[in-house]
Formats: sequence, structure tokens, C-alpha cells
Amino acid sequence: MPEPIVALDLGYRYDRDWVFRRLDFRLPAGCLTAILGPNGCGKSTLLATLSGLRSPVEGRVSRREAGLALVPQSLEPTLPFTGFDMVLLGRARSVSLFSAPSTADYAAAREALARLEASHLSDRAFDVMSGGERQLVLIARALVSSSAVLLLDEPTAALDWHHQAHVLNLLRQLADDGLAVAFTTHAPQHALDFADQVLLMAEPDHHISGLPEDVLGEEALSKLYRIPVRRFRLPDSECSTAIPVLRGYRPARSAASEESLLS
Repeated sequence: MPEPIVALDLGYRYDRDWVFRRLDFRLPAGCLTAILGPNGCGKSTLLATLSGLRSPVEGRVSRREAGLALVPQSLEPTLPFTGFDMVLLGRARSVSLFSAPSTADYAAAREALARLEASHLSDRAFDVMSGGERQLVLIARALVSSSAVLLLDEPTAALDWHHQAHVLNLLRQLADDGLAVAFTTHAPQHALDFADQVLLMAEPDHHISGLPEDVLGEEALSKLYRIPVRRFRLPDSECSTAIPVLRGYRPARSAASEESLLS
């Protein structure tokens, strides 16, 4: 199976602080990969490095496909674009420098919005949309680019459950159609339900990758998020779910934090 993205011994740091290092990552065509980790572990930085927006401090990234689309968590346009305008920008690669978008480009933008159940956002100003609405438009923009590789940074973070399920099912379908797709998430259930492989970014030099059912065990998830996590087999189903134990949980306090509370 071809691998549009291969990263070997990858490392990135800000000043002297390593975000991640000694990280190997392969994204095959036809594969949906979920990337999980706590806040600040470098998930967004990893996607930026894989896409070429950032250059690695260590290691290298091989990109074997010219078409790659990155969907950020958020975007603040400098011009008053509508939702349709934002999606149409995804066709820029297929429009020559001195040409206007074609009828086919407009049709592709409308189709992409429809696939995200977001046609109603076509005429709405992008800068007044909610976070979830913006996310749908940005995903539609990536779809319309006809890229062979899609990298999405928390694509469901601002979406309600219906739209989460819709977007994740669409990503699953795109991978089944042969695209290489990777997305970051804080929800282990997204990986268990949809992903072919998973990458856990636990610490700067400690990463775990493999099949979701194998990697996303109670012990690994509890260590990753520093909170008890339980795995359950769903009744009358071959699927399982992961649930954090929030009620009654008390984080351990360090001696320094205890002293600050008493001072």
C-alpha cells in the first residue's frame, strides 16, 4: 500500500523545549489515522510539520503526493468572505493565475458544502459563524481541493453529536475511497469507532502507535489523560467504548501546590 506521508525520527522544539522527538509516522493511502494526546503535547505542531508549514528540527518528512490539504482548528480571514467564498478558495490550485473559477469549480464548492450538510452557510459571512459552522466550511474547503491527503486538526471539537458523527463517517468514507486521512481528537471513542490506526503522543519522546483496540487500553488512556478511564463492551455489539471517570475524581496535588494553597 503506498504511503503518501512518511516521517522518520521526527523532532520539533520551541526554544529549548522539545514538543516531540524520535517520532516515526506513516500515513498510508486508504487509511484513517487518529492522533490523540493531552493539551500541549504537540498534535497541532505535528500536523503542521507533516504538511510542510513547519520544518522539523530533527528527522525528515517524505511527501509522495502533491495534493495535501490541512484543516486548522480555526481561521480568521482578513477579508469579508462568505462561506461559499471560503470553500471556493479550495479550488485555487486548479485555477490558473489569470483565470476565474469555472462552472465546474462552483459546482464542486456547492457539492462539498452539501456533503457536510452546510449548504445553508453559503451566503453567511464567515466571520460571524459559530466555531462549529466555521469548521464545517473549512472541511468543505479541504474536500473541494481534491487532495489525496487530508490532515485535520480537531475537526469535531466545536460540533454537536450529529455533526460529529456525520464528519467522522465522511472521513471514514474518504479513506475507504483511497485517501490518506489523519485527524487529531481528544475523544478515544472517535478512534475506536472509525480509525484504522492510532498514534498516542504521551510525552515528547514517548509515542505509541498501532490498532485502536490494541493501543487504547484502560491503562494507556489513564496515563495519557491523568484520569481514570474505563473500557466497556457495548451490549449486543462488537464495539467497545472508553469513558473517563470524572465524578469523584480528585487530582493528586504536588507539595508545591499544597504549599501555595496554604500560603
